[in-house]
Amino acid sequence: MAPSIQSDPRYLAAHEIALTLRSAGHQAYLAGGCVRDLLLDIAPKDYDVATSATPDAVLRLFPNKKALTVGAHFGVVLVCEPNRGEPNNGEDNVVSTEVATFRHDGVYSDGRRPDAVRFSSDPTEDVQRRDFTINGMLLDPPIFERTGDAPAATLDYVGGRNDLAARIIRAIGDPAQRFAEDKLRMLRAIRFASRLDFDIEPTTFAAIHNAAAQINQVSLERVRDELTLMLTEGRARRAFELLDSSGLLAQVLPEATRMHGVQQPPEFHPEGDVWVHTMLLLEKLPAGCSPTLAWGALLHDIGKPATFRAPNPNDPHDRIRFNGHVEVGVRIAEKVLAHLRFSNEDSAQIVALVKNHMRFGDVMHMRQSTLKRFLRLPHFDEQLELHRIDCASAHGDLSLYDFTKQQYETAPAEEIHPRLLLTGRELIAAGYHPGPRFKAMLEAAEDAQLEGAVSTPEQALSLIRERFGKPPAA
Repeated sequence: MAPSIQSDPRYLAAHEIALTLRSAGHQAYLAGGCVRDLLLDIAPKDYDVATSATPDAVLRLFPNKKALTVGAHFGVVLVCEPNRGEPNNGEDNVVSTEVATFRHDGVYSDGRRPDAVRFSSDPTEDVQRRDFTINGMLLDPPIFERTGDAPAATLDYVGGRNDLAARIIRAIGDPAQRFAEDKLRMLRAIRFASRLDFDIEPTTFAAIHNAAAQINQVSLERVRDELTLMLTEGRARRAFELLDSSGLLAQVLPEATRMHGVQQPPEFHPEGDVWVHTMLLLEKLPAGCSPTLAWGALLHDIGKPATFRAPNPNDPHDRIRFNGHVEVGVRIAEKVLAHLRFSNEDSAQIVALVKNHMRFGDVMHMRQSTLKRFLRLPHFDEQLELHRIDCASAHGDLSLYDFTKQQYETAPAEEIHPRLLLTGRELIAAGYHPGPRFKAMLEAAEDAQLEGAVSTPEQALSLIRERFGKPPAA
């Protein structure tokens, strides 16, 4: 067994829970994604336990731990205990393990969860209700602990090991039934295929295509979260190409499908149309990248289809143009993000990425005050990275990126965001009455400060008197 697994507090907690259940006469196995990842020699993100013990029996066995019936109707208990691994701040000080009773699911009338379940003592029956063969395997904890050999400790009743070896995503049993039970499984199939770089078995893929329109039965939050995972797990281009070819993209993000076939001026975009360009950006997103950067990359040119203008055939110097595509893109992005129920904070950053991605074209000609205001945008590192992958996915000229990066990394923070020489308080003290002009006056003073034209409050106030006149007589 790899040392990293032996020291993983999540594994230690799940292993101990399974042994406790077994010592009480119940069957207990590690189940689901953790088994898949161990067989792929990937460190699992979490460990789940499947058992023949009923939820009541699980609760009785762990009286000294914080055991919660998070899904008693579905046989799921969350067993919590202190983290026995490396000390850490925050929630990681508690390890939570899902313990699920073997079960057979009834009808899924809402397309997400079964209306009723029947508990079972048979693990072979339990795995038949799961989504994909690669997620339907069980791991015997004592054998794994003793040998460290995941394949030897694996119980596979659904052909998961063969599909892992063949790099295939295959629904367990009838794919149409699996997706009818839980529509979210269609998005999960795409995500697993892209993240693991697997193919989707043809019958399973056909079932997704046939049921794609039903994805709208899934909550918008769950759709958003699945799309975000696809964008940030390292193979975003493959994920969105699969979404597109399966018909799911037209359902969950129709705005993106409109980028197909929208030609661009070849002198700036030799790579092809807006869809191809966007896919090249997604291809450059690394695993673990910021979700806001990823969504910014996806949506940065979302306004181009609506603003496409073909060149005038009578003007040999005219070219394809997208006049106002940034403004239109901002409105579309705001609509998409509101529909998918993004937080206000994330929406603001993603919209800012769409809004500012064309401003890099002016950086070498900006006044110092304008450049400094640009550089101090929140999370400017994301603005910079979006520009880099935007250029690298088009003409390849990174000169503006290099210039801006050098300015961003070398300009002292006190120059980019200095303490203001003038505020409204000083203007009032000087005799000016608060009103609509205050904003323009303060901006003028700050611009002069950023330009280096004034360096003291007295100089800033003198500039205000010169530009806006002296304060009215008392």
